[in-house]
Order: sequence, then C-alpha cells, then structure tokens
Amino acid sequence: MIIPHISNTDLKQSNKKITGEFISMPAPYGKLAREAERLRTAYTSGAIAPLRHVLDPTDADTAYAIQRINTDYWVQSGRTAIGRKIGLTAKSVQAQLGVDQPDYGVLFSDMQVENGQHLAPSKCLQPKAEAEIALILGEDLCAPDTSPKDVAAATAYAVAAIEIVDSRIADWKITFADTVADNGSSGFFVLGTEKHKLETLDLYTCGMALEINGDLASLGAGAACLGHPLNAAAWLASTLAARGEGLKKGDILLTGALGPMVALTPGDHVCAKIGGVGKCEFIYSEATE
Repeated sequence: MIIPHISNTDLKQSNKKITGEFISMPAPYGKLAREAERLRTAYTSGAIAPLRHVLDPTDADTAYAIQRINTDYWVQSGRTAIGRKIGLTAKSVQAQLGVDQPDYGVLFSDMQVENGQHLAPSKCLQPKAEAEIALILGEDLCAPDTSPKDVAAATAYAVAAIEIVDSRIADWKITFADTVADNGSSGFFVLGTEKHKLETLDLYTCGMALEINGDLASLGAGAACLGHPLNAAAWLASTLAARGEGLKKGDILLTGALGPMVALTPGDHVCAKIGGVGKCEFIYSEATE
C-alpha cells in the first residue's frame, strides 16, 4: 500500500478555513432555520433557487451552520447517521467554485442502496453518479492532527462505491456555500461487497471505470481524490476533531470522486469498477415485482 506524505501543517492550514470560527452561529438562528427548512422541503417539493440572499458563495461558517440544523432535525426525527461523505476533492472543481478546500456531508442509513438493486427516480431530483473508494472504520478517529497513516491504521476495510449526488438547488447552479448547506449535495450511495484490507491495495494508482448501460462514461484514478483517498479521509477526521466531533468505529467514509460525475436517466444501469478494489452497481429505475 502506498501512503503519500501530507504534513499535519498542511492539514491544519486547510482546517483553519472551515473550523473553529463557525461553531458560533454567524447569523440569527431563526434566519438559518428558515433556510434549512427550505432545503428539507425541496427534497419532496422540488429544487429551489440558490441561497445567495443568505449565503455569500464561500461563506463556510453559515453554510455548515445550516447543514448542522438539518442534521440535528433529521436525527431527532429518527434517521440514523452512519458516516460521512467528502466532496470537492478534485482541484478543478474547487477552482470552479472559487475555493481551495473539500467539503463534507452526513450519510444516513436510508441513503444506502443495496448493491445491484434499484434506486427509484421518484426519490431524486437531478441525480448524478460518481465512483469512489469507501472506507469502513475499525477504530475511532478523533485527533485534530489525523494523518493518512492514522486513517490507514484505523480502517477495517475498503470497498468500491458509487455516490449518487443530488442537489436541492435548481439546475445545479451551486456555489460552495450552497452545496455545504445542502448536506454536501448528497443523495444516495451504493457499496460493493468485496472487502479489502488496505495493505493489499494501491489506492493511489488504482484505475476507475464508470459504465452506464455497458458503455464507458467516466474514467479516473485514486490520485484524483485530493492526491490520495487517505488524504481526503485525514482531512475530514482532522476537520471534525477540530470542531469537537469525531469519526466512530463502523462509520462509512465516502472519500470523494475518482473521476467526473455522470448525469442519470431513468432506466440506466450504473456500474463502477475500481482496479483491485472491486465493483458495485445499481439500476436507476422503479423496482419491478
């Protein structure tokens, strides 16, 4: 297994941009709660306009505050948080949104689609699929200076994954702050069934092919994910720890896209194949009897 060097200083520099300062609400709670409710309602009523009347494009503080309001609401309503997703791990996408950092969202148990099963289009608004490496933790990660080696030591196994991203913002006209507030533009996810110890894998050079209906739709590699998927996971662990949170044993971490995402059309059969890691798939259609 190849683990690239990334210094704790590098991680802390990135963490400073989105941690600490936004623990206190940067705007009146009632105003943020109204925007959080608009996002929740959009899941069933349809996409809404960007939140630019409330959020500056790179306002991480307010965006994460809105995300946290909805996370707390959903947990109190009975949803179970089972991990995290990391987004914006490609430098090109960061540049497009005018930031130099990833973002994250919360994974809930009802977001998981079983490998090979159906995802109903009626549950989505404007979904896109991307292939990723998922890490399942065997130990807690709670240190603000978590390194890629720490992540490797805490990981029970890795599997191939597909994240179905979706946006409650109309036409995907998102800023960094929009996607953060919208739980990292999360939707659903699929995990492969082949479980691999990290010492048997090279997550840096592993190739990825995402197929739609048997045709190649996206190509990528592990190095496209913040230089290495373990870099992304270390960033997440350090960022959460600096906020007084942490990652727990059993958590699922979607470490970020290995290549371009692909828009979905009802009826699509989506399959991700990642070298050495395995494959996973789902069908974007209503389930048939």
